[in-house]
Amino acid sequence: MAYPLENHFRKPVELCSSLIALAAAGALWVHPGLFLVTPLTGGSATVALSLLAGLRGKQAWALLRFQRNLRQLHDYRLLPEEVPWSRSEVFLGKGFRWTALHTQRLYQARLPENRHLLARGPLYERARELERAWPDGWISEVTRRQVWWNPVAPLPNFGGAAELHGIEPDERDIWFDVGERVGHMAVLGTTRVGKTRLCELLVCQDIRRGDVVIVFDPKGDVDLLLRMYAESRRSGREREFTFFHLGYPDKSARYSPIGTFSRITEVATRIAGNLPDEGQSAAFRDFVWRFVNVMARAMTALGMRPTYALIYQNAVNIDGLALEYLEFWLDRDHAGWRDALPECGKDIAERAKKTGRSLYMVQMLSLMQEKSWHEPVADGLASVLNNDRTYFEKLVSSLYPLLEKLTSGKMAELLSPDYDDPNDERPVFDWNRVIDRGGIVYVGLDALSDFEVASVVGSAMFADLTSTAGRIYKYGHAYGQAVAGGKRKVSIHADEFNEVVGDEFIPLVNKAGGADFQVTAYTQTSADLEAKVGSRAKAEQIFGNFNTVVMLRVKYPATAKILTDQLPMVEVKSLTPASSATDAVRRGEGTEFTAQTHDKIAVREVPMLQPADLMQLPKGQAFALIDGGRLVKLRLPVIVGEGLRGVPGLDDVVADMRQKYALHARQIDAANPTGDGKGPTLRLLCEEPGEQFEDDRQVAAQRGGSETISTCQPGLTTRGRGSDF
Repeated sequence: MAYPLENHFRKPVELCSSLIALAAAGALWVHPGLFLVTPLTGGSATVALSLLAGLRGKQAWALLRFQRNLRQLHDYRLLPEEVPWSRSEVFLGKGFRWTALHTQRLYQARLPENRHLLARGPLYERARELERAWPDGWISEVTRRQVWWNPVAPLPNFGGAAELHGIEPDERDIWFDVGERVGHMAVLGTTRVGKTRLCELLVCQDIRRGDVVIVFDPKGDVDLLLRMYAESRRSGREREFTFFHLGYPDKSARYSPIGTFSRITEVATRIAGNLPDEGQSAAFRDFVWRFVNVMARAMTALGMRPTYALIYQNAVNIDGLALEYLEFWLDRDHAGWRDALPECGKDIAERAKKTGRSLYMVQMLSLMQEKSWHEPVADGLASVLNNDRTYFEKLVSSLYPLLEKLTSGKMAELLSPDYDDPNDERPVFDWNRVIDRGGIVYVGLDALSDFEVASVVGSAMFADLTSTAGRIYKYGHAYGQAVAGGKRKVSIHADEFNEVVGDEFIPLVNKAGGADFQVTAYTQTSADLEAKVGSRAKAEQIFGNFNTVVMLRVKYPATAKILTDQLPMVEVKSLTPASSATDAVRRGEGTEFTAQTHDKIAVREVPMLQPADLMQLPKGQAFALIDGGRLVKLRLPVIVGEGLRGVPGLDDVVADMRQKYALHARQIDAANPTGDGKGPTLRLLCEEPGEQFEDDRQVAAQRGGSETISTCQPGLTTRGRGSDF
């Protein structure tokens, strides 16, 4: 029967009628003679009462299950081999489609009269008070027990409002069409709520589908690195795995952010794009762009591949490059030019002194002017050389600090690779090569150590990817080659992408979908992106290109509105009891007054979701807009149970990353703040079995934590306790 107002928050009155019907059926079955009925009538009545008891019991159980689910916060963990994947769909987790019915249920759940049904109701809070008062008493032992009959068992340390997911007890696996990935995906959430774990889930599926996978990790998450390599090995693609990390140049593959390009002007754009462009700085930036562009054109004409080191070397001494190019050009186009050089007279000497250039250089420039010899690159170099050296260096002074950061120490060998050095065994890669061979690349930008260098390199990489996408869009994948398997999708995952985003990111998400580039960007707030690009309009332009939005817990309403503003208004019903009494109109009829009682249903429009709802999400839970605006509520899985001690040749790097980057996470694990003092954590470690491992098991047992132990490779084991995002 359909009621105008669903109410799952009332008492389960069906249970009473079910028990009465069951008792009556039992009495009829055992003592039919007491009811003076024939055996046929008694049997029929017994069957009918049993069916009624079962029906009403089922209704009562559904109500009790719903109310119990309101108080649940479940761990959701998967072994690597259990992660679902498909070539046609993308798996996000368990959940349900959010409709107006769920908005109605959430509204009712938060009414004051239903507070006792929620996860942290008065009874739950009282149990925690008793535990604090008698931490070692028998009462605390009972209230802490994780059993089905304990309604006040401590909840996992996920925080948030459990009723956001509890209002729907029937959840299922959530998938969306893989074709939507080229519309790009944005994942937003504050720190430590599950963004990187979702990245692991998506990366695993992309690797198994055979995509080109590129992961940008500014903060250095060692578990993400190990998961990528583990999945590469599981899929038989470990030979395609490439490790690049600014913090470990000795172990990293080498890469030149300006070494490959479709147009020579891209070199200047990628370098000058990192300089300030506001106010008067814009003029200096344009001048630097022209200066770098002239140098890049001269170097490519001379057969040199532009690198940061070469650009810096020629920027501080442009005379050497200019001299080499002018001699090359004059020898090619004007044979015998040396015989026509003007003599070193007074005019040339004064000009050389004024500009700070050599006499020979001034002679060449004077010859070009006298003979009216012109060539685009030569003219550009001449315009630079005709300026006073001191004045010119002031104009391009902002370029030097930037290039010095990128060419200091071992960073120079990493970002300006010597392709002809036979003693350097570190591989050199570029995006064309990675895409052509179906590569898997981990990019560690070490933003915690030097965020400026991380930002410059990340921005240049995105610009390089955008250029590569343009090449693929025009010519197709691996043009000029016979590649088995046809075109490949390129899955780009940018964790903390506000650290590396720039103007070059806009065309990447705006136009690269046609080249089968699918970008997944992870960030904390919309304000981070706005601060990075320097414009709210640009930030909105970037977000406007993400067709799929996954939002975990956020801290600011402005960020939450990125999702909630895309949702419709829905109707919410409320029940208002009303009663009235009226004196009798006519006397003498035996009626002194009339009374009536009724319920009034009021309907009003509310947003399907409020920004506050997204600010109260537990860890590991999210709302997502998928498949063109379909809203779903999600529980995200954490992949556990398998880990690798390291990557071949990178064991010391993994150990150092775990020590430096994961120190904060380890401290959280050690403190284990779950509210009861001994709830579970999730940090997975993989070690040789031995005394230290046994000690950890004993400590976990003393604290009441649950152990998850499984083999990750011969002689190695992983251990995990609970859930920590």
